[in-house]
Amino acid sequence: MKALTIADGGPFASRLLQPLCLLWLAGLSMRITILAIPPVIPLIHDELHMTETQIGILMGLPLMVFAIASIPGSLLVARLGTRLTLTLGVTIAGLAAAGRGGAGSVGMLYAATVLMGFGIAIMQPALPTLVREWLPTRVALGSAASTNGMLVATTLGPALTIPLVLPLLHSWRLDLVFWASPLLLVALLVFFVRPQSTEPGRPDFAVARRWWPDWTSPLPWLLGIAFGGNNSIYFTANAFLPDYLAHQGRADLVSATLASLNGAQLVASFVLIAIADRVQGRTWPYLVFGLLTLAALFGVVFLDGYWVVASAGLVGFSVAVTFVMMLAAPPALSPPGEVHRTAAGMFTVSYACGVMIPVICGSLWDLSGVPWITFVPLGICAVVMTVFGVALSRYRPKNSSLAS
Repeated sequence: MKALTIADGGPFASRLLQPLCLLWLAGLSMRITILAIPPVIPLIHDELHMTETQIGILMGLPLMVFAIASIPGSLLVARLGTRLTLTLGVTIAGLAAAGRGGAGSVGMLYAATVLMGFGIAIMQPALPTLVREWLPTRVALGSAASTNGMLVATTLGPALTIPLVLPLLHSWRLDLVFWASPLLLVALLVFFVRPQSTEPGRPDFAVARRWWPDWTSPLPWLLGIAFGGNNSIYFTANAFLPDYLAHQGRADLVSATLASLNGAQLVASFVLIAIADRVQGRTWPYLVFGLLTLAALFGVVFLDGYWVVASAGLVGFSVAVTFVMMLAAPPALSPPGEVHRTAAGMFTVSYACGVMIPVICGSLWDLSGVPWITFVPLGICAVVMTVFGVALSRYRPKNSSLAS
């Protein structure tokens, strides 16, 4: 099949729309299968007889694979190119995510989750690289579009699974297959649709053959630790809120709370699409929304009823703001052709920091028998995210779009 392209002489708006749509779909593919799990955790928990620690491991496994496989993803970008690497990652993730529905044991569920995580992990260095290639002067907008796709994905599963998908399919297994199916279509689109850059004359699109992150630079460390705190809060909250609310006798709030947590992220991402260029690289969003995240976590623990739903929404909105800003940083701050290396370093550090948090939270609950203690590590993550986010906002390397 002949690749589809945008005519060189077409209007700028038309040439901008196609890469933005593809980046949005790629972002959708990176999260929709992960967040299909939390709404059906109680069903999986009962059928496979899992402990809270095993639930924590289930949510932590993708993060562990992200940490291990991000650098191989950078290697694939350098050797195969960004588009082919992204296509391969989406395909692997979709097939493995659907395979979770056939798991007959905890071990099989873990194995399919690891393979799914590998597919997503090799996508991660490719996506910000495509942002830089396709939208070199609109990096913040391209990153906001891909992040909006991620957050739409995180909203769809929690919001629609319990009231709509499960009543139609009557099975958590078919539910997981349902949410994996869009990835195969996205893989085809990414492979066959080839948008040109909005500035085809720029010389810095070529991806460097080097793929190993520059660990002597402070950038991957600042990005990784700040992003690790952000991801730990989000994934762990999604993992434990259903069982926490059920233990509190408020299982009726599970759907609303997950929808609030993830839906607020979606609202934040739409806001940031409009103002992305004005907040990127600023210090105040990290200060304001980092501290709001900490306050909202206190609200989840110490408030009751629909105040918990509101607090979860504030957690989601706050971490979404910093999430978008951090994902825009590798293409904005990296030297030309080095985005994949910076992104690989960022994801390796961030998920190495965050992989143990769900397990720690689940273990604390199991050992103490006190449900609210599972949120204590998340409060620490909020502080870490704020401190390192502020440091990141003050980082100005040479040869970047944010350099002064």
